[in-house]
Amino acid sequence: MLTLYHFPLSPYSRKVRLSLAEKRIECQLVEERYWERDPDFLRRNPAGKVPVLKVDGVFMAESAAICEWIEEVYPDPPLMPTTPAERAEVRRLVSWFDDKFHKEVTSNLLFERVNKKLMKQGYPESKNIKAGAQKIKFHLDYMAWLLDHRRWLAGNVMTLADFAAAAHLSSLDYISDVDWNRSENVKDWYAKIKSRPAFRSILADVVAGFPPPAHYADLDF
Repeated sequence: MLTLYHFPLSPYSRKVRLSLAEKRIECQLVEERYWERDPDFLRRNPAGKVPVLKVDGVFMAESAAICEWIEEVYPDPPLMPTTPAERAEVRRLVSWFDDKFHKEVTSNLLFERVNKKLMKQGYPESKNIKAGAQKIKFHLDYMAWLLDHRRWLAGNVMTLADFAAAAHLSSLDYISDVDWNRSENVKDWYAKIKSRPAFRSILADVVAGFPPPAHYADLDF
């Protein structure tokens, strides 16, 4: 069995969990308080970040590399399209959410509201929260534009791009920081993702001291 060292609200961990669950790959989850920099964990990943996947005694780090490995070893059901152009678009959007969205939104909202308290790094910076709350509007509008032209974010089939986006948005939804009324298209898209069996363990996540809102696990919002 595979072992995934993760943190429940880490969007990068969630992306890997969704990929594994969608492909029905059994995996033992081990919650890792990575900010405590435990020596054993640093031996698994010297970068000190989650997720880390253990496979036959070998440790893999970085969510992009892990998801590529999953796709190569477990190709069914596919989360990457068949043509080079379509695959490039998926990779572009995965990078959009894991880099741009994370920097502008997730790190400003989730880190300030949750991680700082858990890590005992002081009080939230209101200017960062305001910046994240403003920037998410742009990203939701961009998603709405994509979904006006496509069935899913990267095209006509669900891909890793959808899981990358859902991983970030679900983490923010846990702390009620997503305005689902801003776009009916985005809300419908998330409802489809949220209703998939792969999402069940994500919706069951609970972080001590931070109870989720009532709508978080409600498939009908």
